[in-house]
Amino acid sequence: MKVLLLGTGAVGEAYAVLMKRADPKGEWLEKMVLADFQLERAQEVAFRMENGERFPVVRIDAGDQAQVAAAAEEFGADLIMNACPQSFDRDVFDAAYEVGCHYMDMAMSLSEWHPTDPYNKVGVMLGDYQFARHSQWQEKGLLALLGMGIDPGASEIFARYAERDLFDEIDEIGIRDGSNLAVEGQKYACGFSVWSVIEECLNPPVFWERDRGYYTSKPMSESEVFDFPGGIGPLEVVSIEHEEVINIPRWINKGLKKVSFKISLGRDLMDLLKMLKDAGLASADPIVVKGVRVAPRDVVEACLPDPSKIGPRMQGKICVGTRVIGRKQQKKREVFIYQVADNQICMQRYQCQALAAQTAMGPAIATELLAKGIWEGQGVLPPETFDPDPFMERMSSYGFPYGIRDSWSRPG
Repeated sequence: MKVLLLGTGAVGEAYAVLMKRADPKGEWLEKMVLADFQLERAQEVAFRMENGERFPVVRIDAGDQAQVAAAAEEFGADLIMNACPQSFDRDVFDAAYEVGCHYMDMAMSLSEWHPTDPYNKVGVMLGDYQFARHSQWQEKGLLALLGMGIDPGASEIFARYAERDLFDEIDEIGIRDGSNLAVEGQKYACGFSVWSVIEECLNPPVFWERDRGYYTSKPMSESEVFDFPGGIGPLEVVSIEHEEVINIPRWINKGLKKVSFKISLGRDLMDLLKMLKDAGLASADPIVVKGVRVAPRDVVEACLPDPSKIGPRMQGKICVGTRVIGRKQQKKREVFIYQVADNQICMQRYQCQALAAQTAMGPAIATELLAKGIWEGQGVLPPETFDPDPFMERMSSYGFPYGIRDSWSRPG
């Protein structure tokens, strides 16, 4: 397989590192083109790969559909791996379709608020632009695998596994993401794209209930305390906009009544995000400053630490998991299927920080499965439409084993 990797930031770099480790001899990964708007950054990642022919470098503006398509044609790409912020999804997605190659991203196309009642009703939802083109991709024999990171991504695969193997009936599925990661000397630091953090945390979070359908609430609302495994412990989590709430109700049933997503942000970051919104600094719409057009959000991103550089000063762990509540053999059951990544281990093993490495694990394994023909599909599909077994079986060999916390009173 030949892969065009768009975006060599923290997660893109980790994806490249994991892919080379998984296939050092190029038995199924023939080539990976490292593409970025900042050529120097792509070259920096390529230096780590130590193989110029197999990991060539090119400068691409991911917002220029023609450039993306031309590069995919030039290098004969079988798959475009989109590791850019979501604002580029439409252009990259459409370029893949135009040139006739498969597509994968880690976060789906952007939502749009309901025009009159955004904190109660959904407008354009995450992925709507892409899912609306399912039949076109299917007719062309192409696959667009959406939201294939850790969450979304592995979190949805965990949900599919639980539905198939662990439950007879399901009442509720809740994705929970928590960490005690801290960066020395930095009160505010994000482990992945600052642009994306602002977007998903300040948009109205989406919920789903069988009797209500999709609905929204205020950003960072519905606070609760969740006890995370792996030595992390209890943390406050709040609701933010996330892809799993969109996808899971469409593909997983067994009586499902409710789906939610909650994450631990910490009060400092939550206060900062609210301040940015109130001050107009969270906006992605350009303004003119001394004759220069600039988006306030881009300025904030430039001021905060680069996620690809904070690993050596970071300590702690991150846990992403899927909580499923229901019944098995008429007995109540609750499971939490999860993955815990330790930053110290990730830095020693991959020289990549934990959040980036854990996120990159999802698309790395998926790429192998697609390259080997173990996963096959046509159209625009989320992760839970694929067999969870080969993915979960490979998690340990990639360095990210999963765990299951199970509460079930077995009959007899």
